[in-house]
Amino acid sequence: MHRAWNLFNELLMLTSAGFVTAGWYQIRHRHVRRHRRFMLTGATLGAAFFVSYVAASFLIGDTYFGGPKAMAIPYQIFLQVHVLLATAAAVLGILTIRYALRAAFRRHKKVAPWTASAWLVAAGTGLVVFLLLFVVYPQGPSTTALWNLVLHSHPTH
Repeated sequence: MHRAWNLFNELLMLTSAGFVTAGWYQIRHRHVRRHRRFMLTGATLGAAFFVSYVAASFLIGDTYFGGPKAMAIPYQIFLQVHVLLATAAAVLGILTIRYALRAAFRRHKKVAPWTASAWLVAAGTGLVVFLLLFVVYPQGPSTTALWNLVLHSHPTH
């Protein structure tokens, strides 16, 4: 079930990125209504990803890197870059949507390309994280965040 939930989360993120890409294409061709629908769908899927990811972290657990020890530090650095990009994209996404809903289109147009770019790179790096955790290398141990909070422990490698 753990792998299936993580696959579901990855599909949410990639589908969200697909809608954002389609929305960006639509606005480049001045199809404002289609742009709005694609972007709001992409943002909704991105929010669903976040909620599902947090739920999975607390209920099923986070998976530790199961690859070679020599790759553990590069993996952690890559993971942190991904997390920073995803966080920045989420914050920028909230601003971008807010500007659009308030018809502050001058601000929206300045922030939106950065937002979409950050989300697309975050989706791509998220795919690499998923592949490294569940496809390329054997899955490492998992533990729930709730378990960590209660017992102040983590799985041994």
